[in-house]
Amino acid sequence: MKKLAYILPLFLLAFAAQPQLQANGNSKPGADKDIVAVAVEAGSFTILAKALTEAGLVGALQGDGPFTVFAPTDKAFEQLPEGTLESLLKDKDALKEILLYHVVNGEVGSKQVVNLDKATTLAGKDLRISINDGRVMINSAKVTTADVAASNGVIHVIDEVLIPTKSKSKKMSSSSGSCQ
Repeated sequence: MKKLAYILPLFLLAFAAQPQLQANGNSKPGADKDIVAVAVEAGSFTILAKALTEAGLVGALQGDGPFTVFAPTDKAFEQLPEGTLESLLKDKDALKEILLYHVVNGEVGSKQVVNLDKATTLAGKDLRISINDGRVMINSAKVTTADVAASNGVIHVIDEVLIPTKSKSKKMSSSSGSCQ
């Protein structure tokens, strides 16, 4: 509980500062900070930080890892159908499953991602990986920034929230509210 009390002021401070995430490529500035700290300091992941806190996953993503996180921005969360985020924040099990669906065990940089057609998440479901018009796609979400280094893994920023289904790993369409 102490860690959660510590992280909330951090993400509020980061929100006020609004620094930008930078792809780190082969240099690893930011690699002295864990995935949660890197995302919090970016300022564009306040909803993700709140969701991680509500689901009790902050400590896990501050662990040794390594992890690969496909991180949706605040804008991606805002594209969810009305009421979805509020419902998820009340249903901790569903929220946890969705958040774990964004995390892959191990560090998978962009050079490896482009050679994969799927990756199994910590939720136990597969993400589809493809290249469409030269852009890396995770299910139907576009990777907008790749290879953001952290001490315990890597972050790839995506433009949509990934929602798993019971039968297959699919994403909820933010425009129609239906699964694709």
